[in-house]
Amino acid sequence: MSRGDLTEEEWALLKPLLPLGNNRCGRWRDHRQVINGIIHRLGTGVQWRELPERFGPWQTVHKRHALWPADGTRDRLLQHVQAQVDAEGGIDWDVSVDSSVMRAHQHAAGSAEGGSARPARALERRHRGDRFGSRRCRTRRTYWRRRLAGEQLGRSRGGFTTEVHLSAEGRCRPLSVLITPGQQADCTQFEPVLEKIRVPRTGRGRPRHTPDSVAADEAYSNRKTRAYLRRRGIRHVIPEKKDHKAARLRRGSRGGRPPGFDKERYKKRNVVERAINRLKQFRAVATRYDKRGYVYLGTVTAAALIIWLRS
Repeated sequence: MSRGDLTEEEWALLKPLLPLGNNRCGRWRDHRQVINGIIHRLGTGVQWRELPERFGPWQTVHKRHALWPADGTRDRLLQHVQAQVDAEGGIDWDVSVDSSVMRAHQHAAGSAEGGSARPARALERRHRGDRFGSRRCRTRRTYWRRRLAGEQLGRSRGGFTTEVHLSAEGRCRPLSVLITPGQQADCTQFEPVLEKIRVPRTGRGRPRHTPDSVAADEAYSNRKTRAYLRRRGIRHVIPEKKDHKAARLRRGSRGGRPPGFDKERYKKRNVVERAINRLKQFRAVATRYDKRGYVYLGTVTAAALIIWLRS
């Protein structure tokens, strides 16, 4: 076993939830060997074709890595590990929410319908002669903007980007993860990130969805977010924006009371920043190499799973 491979304890925790085989070829290749190959690629960001031979055929590792996010296996593994930690009282339910933009490699762009990889830039060059502002040109721009958004890719001055939204518990471990195009506003994904928190019970009882408290920065300061947290009965610490405060003071008594703010609780918000840094230790997360959005989400989820296993 080399550095980064699953230990006996980690393998014993994951093995019961992995599929046994398929209908066409019987039993699959050793899952442990494949997972070790995925972990190696997570940490190094190496191309799939360059995986060392000890992990088996690179096609097998790649297909398994793309299949498990699609059929829900990756999420079940993460929730199973979270449930084991929660049963031992190891989860701090003071949750913090934030996001980070990940730069996408140029090879991550160009995924088209049907699985073929035809770069968007090539088709754009073909229509470079179109008069700017023409109907044909506008249609092309709209088409590729929607195509890239479907794969959770956004365009900015720095190139293609994907934004990772996550909630982290008090010990710097991700509870839930979502991805959007890089230009997506943080506050629009606040509710989906909290709704995705789901930690099952090891015994009887419903999965836990509600944290004890939530902390977030000024990007999440708006009426909709605060109303959502009040409706769910979740204590929250979100600083008020300066322009919101000025507008409230201008209205006088009609502006209402200022939102409560606990400075000591807000100091714990750094756990989500540290969780993001732990995710970025995996090179395949810090730079997106996957063409398909759901595959990259599986990459981020796999990194979160390794953090939970080894925390």
